[in-house]
Amino acid sequence: KVDGFLNHRVDTKLLEALADEFAKYFDISKITMVLTAEASGIALATICAQKYGVPMLFAKKAKSDNIEGGSYQSEVFSYTYKKKVTLIVSHEWLHADDHVLIIDDFMAKGYAMQGLIDLVNAAGATLEGIGVAVEKGFQGGGDKFRASGVPYKALAVIEQADENGILFREDD
Repeated sequence: KVDGFLNHRVDTKLLEALADEFAKYFDISKITMVLTAEASGIALATICAQKYGVPMLFAKKAKSDNIEGGSYQSEVFSYTYKKKVTLIVSHEWLHADDHVLIIDDFMAKGYAMQGLIDLVNAAGATLEGIGVAVEKGFQGGGDKFRASGVPYKALAVIEQADENGILFREDD
């Protein structure tokens, strides 16, 4: 249960520490933007972007009237909400010369993450890495990104969560 510090009530000091941990793993000197999906990843992505001195961009999950000039879109299944959603980023804010670090709070099956990667690819931008605060390792989402060759880091990987408690993977 992380809503007391990560994605409902936010512990900003902890998020700063998470941003520092990601900075140890990724070459942040290459990054021109931090990207996340609406909504719960915004807090962590914002603190990371602020610490790295780059803008933060979040993919919206609903079309809004303030997106003009076209958009990149990726339809994904939301594991959280059990329905399809469309991730949307304006052409105005994501370009081929961008070097993107994707940051999110949680990963289960990786559908939203793949949608974000699709947006980066559609823009012709360069994906520099993927950072996740908490991965549900038992749902397999992180495994495909680890195998992809793109730098990937989950700060905590839950291997098992049941009535007996939570089992975390040992850090590498």
